[in-house]
Amino acid sequence: MSEKPYYETMYILRPDIPEEEVDSHIKKYSAMLVEAGVEVLDSQMRGKRRLAYPIAKHKEGIYVQLSHKGDGQQVAVLERAMRLSEDVIRYLTIKQHGPLPTPKATSKDEAEKSETEKEEIKVTEEKIESPVKEEKEEDSKE
Repeated sequence: MSEKPYYETMYILRPDIPEEEVDSHIKKYSAMLVEAGVEVLDSQMRGKRRLAYPIAKHKEGIYVQLSHKGDGQQVAVLERAMRLSEDVIRYLTIKQHGPLPTPKATSKDEAEKSETEKEEIKVTEEKIESPVKEEKEEDSKE
């Protein structure tokens, strides 16, 4: 196999931490990998979800997925930092073979996209409603 494997680390953060702190955790672990000389392929927050069973008295958790490509030495460093963090309640790293994951759009990109889509829908609705309004006005004149 000439293709290097990549790693996916899924970790769960406590549900009671603010969103800014979640972003700081994502940046911290990505920076840690970059510092170790590893290529970070993708990092995305999957959102708050209900856990299958309570972990440290938490019934929900904030899921984060981190894909990275390296020689495997970075996994021990990353998992040690997660084990020492009080905000990470679970983590798991899996070695993946096959095609590299395609980076997903970030939440900011999606927010901008959704705003654009909302504007397009609004314009379309106005175009649809305007002929109807004109017909109603003509009917009321008669």
